[in-house]
Amino acid sequence: MPRQFLDLHNRTVLSIFLIAAFIWSLFSVQWGDDLFHPGGKATILQLVKAFFQPDLSSGTLQVALISAWRTIVYATAGMSVAVILALVFGVLASGILAEKTIGRMASIGFFRGLLGFMRAIHELVWAWLFVAAAGLSPFAAIFALAIPYGGTLGRIFADILNDVPREPLKSLQASGAGKVQQFFYGYFPMAMADMVSYTMYRFECAIRSATIMSFIGLGGLGYQINIALQDLRYDRVWTHIFFLIGLVVLVDFWSNQLRRRLVA
Repeated sequence: MPRQFLDLHNRTVLSIFLIAAFIWSLFSVQWGDDLFHPGGKATILQLVKAFFQPDLSSGTLQVALISAWRTIVYATAGMSVAVILALVFGVLASGILAEKTIGRMASIGFFRGLLGFMRAIHELVWAWLFVAAAGLSPFAAIFALAIPYGGTLGRIFADILNDVPREPLKSLQASGAGKVQQFFYGYFPMAMADMVSYTMYRFECAIRSATIMSFIGLGGLGYQINIALQDLRYDRVWTHIFFLIGLVVLVDFWSNQLRRRLVA
């Protein structure tokens, strides 16, 4: 009962704080005619009109198809490197391979800190850094995705491995299995479905991130959207956005099919 009361009290205090912050933000806005720029309403109307009349010419569709392919290649390559990083660092960050307590604590502390550093910097910032160092090359996009996504995946993988039920592992321990054998025959099979499911979700996010990163000139759908915006061709903007939505829907469908096979 005291804990339930404390949880309710905390939720009430947090709700009041968030409502107060929202009201304070409303008072900080300078309401007036200059809140929107003079051409804003006309631009919104043009965008809405272009939504129902996207550019479906053969030239635009060909450019959108090539850009969509480039976007998904960036996302796939970046996620492939991210998964490798996440598997290695995530397992070490979970501490399940350490034999002694002090080694386990050191492994958890160091590698969770490393994963925190990797995901603390947004992929767009990583992209700017790699472009500054290596120029506008595909490697800049791939590594800009791989580092922060590897950090996020690694942290989740570590938590999933730590939440694996202990009863089957005790049977392996009783049969004389070492730490590595326990990982391959106990931890990994039980955690694989959750790890794959979360990886597929992050793959959807990687496609969107690859689109955003291409705004800085790395190619892909974002680059074409940026060019169309500069040319005020909102019909082409929607054409490229529809291709992006199609990519996300396809990945979601693929993810669902893969999860069903793993669970079945």
